[in-house]
Amino acid sequence: RVEQPFKRASREYRHGEASEVLVPTPNGPVVFGEHHPLVIVAGPCSVENEDMIVETARRVKASGAKFLRGGAYKPRTSPYSFQGHGESGLDLLAKAREETGLGIITEVMDTADVDKIARVADVVQVGARNMQNFALLKKVGAQDKPVLLKRGMSATIDEWLMAAEYILAAGNSNVILCERGIRTFDRKYSRNTLDLSVLPVLRLLTHLPIMIDPSHGTGKSDYVPAMAKAAIAAGTDSLMIEVHPNPAKALSDGPQSLTPNRFDELVKEMAVIGQAVGRWPQSAVAVASH
Repeated sequence: RVEQPFKRASREYRHGEASEVLVPTPNGPVVFGEHHPLVIVAGPCSVENEDMIVETARRVKASGAKFLRGGAYKPRTSPYSFQGHGESGLDLLAKAREETGLGIITEVMDTADVDKIARVADVVQVGARNMQNFALLKKVGAQDKPVLLKRGMSATIDEWLMAAEYILAAGNSNVILCERGIRTFDRKYSRNTLDLSVLPVLRLLTHLPIMIDPSHGTGKSDYVPAMAKAAIAAGTDSLMIEVHPNPAKALSDGPQSLTPNRFDELVKEMAVIGQAVGRWPQSAVAVASH
């Protein structure tokens, strides 16, 4: 009998065993999970134009990323901020996928868009602002693509896992949890507070794979490398890192984005920790050592 209010998301539901999420991509299947190599997801906050997204995809792939992240639909605090290119942005993501073979992770904000986004995305993202959009959770739970569920900015762990329960209860067992920073008292020096303490807590509570997003978690590119490396040491299954060819001119989230060169350096730094904790992809060991 599962004692937790979240039933299907509970580790008890699988008798203490971790689950895995297998995602087919053009470059081959990628597995997210506790007993699998670290999965790196990278790319810009927003899809801006074809040259930018394809070039970024090529660069992050060369550095070791397995997935390209990029927003076609953007939830912005201000209605006057860039909202994304919408459907044409999805076409650009499809082009980048075709050119590089990377899997695509992109956000859905509206139940009406789920089907068309799922046709392009290999993983459908539900963002922090929609973590408790229950109609959306049910809708993504009723389709087949894996779902990346970001933690709400003020959400407790129980609320987050209950949101995952909506997706699981709707029939989709392929859910990945993403910690992307929470709102705390001091916002002077960082955009959010990245809660790495969720890693050991979630390991006890849930069987679901865990991703850490140090870009939104800190909001400043200078802080991203340290938190990414700390997340690997603490046991994350995956990292999502924002990369932009020219962060100063990015249409959104430039201050937290790494350049492709800095991302490449960071991957080499992460490899040292990843190998030490036995989570680094074997095929990437030789590349990282050069």
